[in-house]
Amino acid sequence: MYKIAFDKDAEKEFLKLDSQAQKIVSAKILDLRDGNFSNDKPLKGKHKGKFRKRAGNYRIIYLKENDYLVISIIRIAHRKEVY
Repeated sequence: MYKIAFDKDAEKEFLKLDSQAQKIVSAKILDLRDGNFSNDKPLKGKHKGKFRKRAGNYRIIYLKENDYLVISIIRIAHRKEVY
């Protein structure tokens, strides 16, 4: 099991989502906490080392820190705006 830590901006983005989107994103964050990384894709270029998890039309950008079993949620945004 991993510990989830939100970046301040990511937390604000999450709270701005409508309730239906929050439910979808929350379920995916719980998947991350439980170590379910299936279908997650590593990012390239300037975002190398980070991963993305699909949550409907939204994307969760996160950084997995293996040594500490911590997942830092960096960004939650609509797929058109996330990168």
